[in-house]
Amino acid sequence: MKLKSHKTAVKRFKITGSGKILRVAAAGNHLLTNKTDRKNNYLPVAKNDLQRVKKLIGRG
Repeated sequence: MKLKSHKTAVKRFKITGSGKILRVAAAGNHLLTNKTDRKNNYLPVAKNDLQRVKKLIGRG
């Protein structure tokens, strides 16, 4: 039986062309005018969370 991916996890993480998994930083939904563009960039997922995230999004 094929396992379903965790849909909310799929929406929160992004996979690059090279296969890296990126996440969105917190506090990026409102009051964006006084925040720098750098704060709104995607960030890498921590090494100790990588296996769990891959499992949730169906990549391993």
